[in-house]
Amino acid sequence: MLRRSLLALLLLPTAARADDDDQDRARAAVERGEIRPLSRILAELERRFVGQVVDTDLDRDDGRWVYEFKLLPPSGRMYRVKMDAATGGVIETRGPVQERR
Repeated sequence: MLRRSLLALLLLPTAARADDDDQDRARAAVERGEIRPLSRILAELERRFVGQVVDTDLDRDDGRWVYEFKLLPPSGRMYRVKMDAATGGVIETRGPVQERR
């Protein structure tokens, strides 16, 4: 599991931020066209959902790459959004999701 803090997300302009091996694995997946860069997925997430991203994970789930985000909206009730790392499509949401209108 690739875990990184929001600070790391802001400081490092790559598809994933974590240990060097994990970062290299994610970068290679972007270069092979298996996943979209994190910056593109985040743009889609911010366009569709309300809240500040406070945690991001990149995992392999049943053979596909999945980004999982924790968002903290102004209401203060955190929720999660899972997105397909290849397409940017939403796979699942959990918690009090707030979508933009």
